[in-house]
Amino acid sequence: MKDEERNLPRALGSVPREANVLAVDAESTDRSVELATQRGARVVVRPWAGFVEARRFALECVETPWTFMLDADEALDATLVTALRTLAPDDAADGYVVRRTTFFCGRAVRHGAWGSDAPLRFFRTQRASLVPQPVGGGRAHLHERWTVPGAIGRLDGTLLHYSYPTLRAYRTKFDRYTSLEACGLRGSAFAVARELALAGLRVPYALLVLGGWRDGWRGAYVAGASALYPVVVAWKALRA
Repeated sequence: MKDEERNLPRALGSVPREANVLAVDAESTDRSVELATQRGARVVVRPWAGFVEARRFALECVETPWTFMLDADEALDATLVTALRTLAPDDAADGYVVRRTTFFCGRAVRHGAWGSDAPLRFFRTQRASLVPQPVGGGRAHLHERWTVPGAIGRLDGTLLHYSYPTLRAYRTKFDRYTSLEACGLRGSAFAVARELALAGLRVPYALLVLGGWRDGWRGAYVAGASALYPVVVAWKALRA
């Protein structure tokens, strides 16, 4: 976490009180560490070294056999809390996925590409690994996902994701992430043209096939911006 004073009360308040909480802080300048400590979390402070490195370090600090990873801008709904409290993990399972609903400008986006989001978040600590999956290709350590070698189950409930409260917040992350991804790519005019052509297919697919139109202007905005994301990455790489 880094300067998450606004989000932490919601995130930590959704975690079962009996849970062991570990918070890795990237030298916040606000009350993040204080709020996490008040909640009873074990807080480790270290310089920011990137998304993948931060999560890998956090996993190394975990002392329990199972880990649930929660970002500061997320929260567990009541059904998910109950599922975690009552779960008797299958001996054959190494992890569990959970449905995630992302909120965009104050409302949940339930369709389109975001509608099928179900990341692996609960897993055996010693069996999990983290791999980056940059949307635009290249070697950028972004859009990482957890993986386990064994069987994967599914938890009831929903992980609530409050990453984009405003259009400005979305655009800020869009600009930051596309710039980071572009740093790991070789510029190519062909790549720009290819991604432009694919964007023309991705938009109607997200809106019509995946039902993005059901989310109104939010669904249309997300479909367009998501389709343009790899285009912008390729364009920034070309200009670098």
